Amino acid sequence: MTERSDPSQKAVAVTKSDSTSLLLNGQPPRAIYVAGTGNLNLKFGDAPPVLFTTVQAGSVLPVRPTLVMSTSTTATGIVALY
Repeated sequence: MTERSDPSQKAVAVTKSDSTSLLLNGQPPRAIYVAGTGNLNLKFGDAPPVLFTTVQAGSVLPVRPTLVMSTSTTATGIVALY
């Protein structure tokens, strides 16, 4: 069994969507990688989306979102790390 603090074991390219879940085997990713600078609109469960502005290229955000919203997301090369 892996712990939340263990390194990621899988990387999946993210297609921005207001409805397609990031859950893999019922779990959100451990982190999100952003290759191209821009805004990242993330949803966490049933909570309202949160807009991270001007996320820099090469950033790894230690967040566990359930969606990367297409609305207001301008960052590119987004990868979910599981």
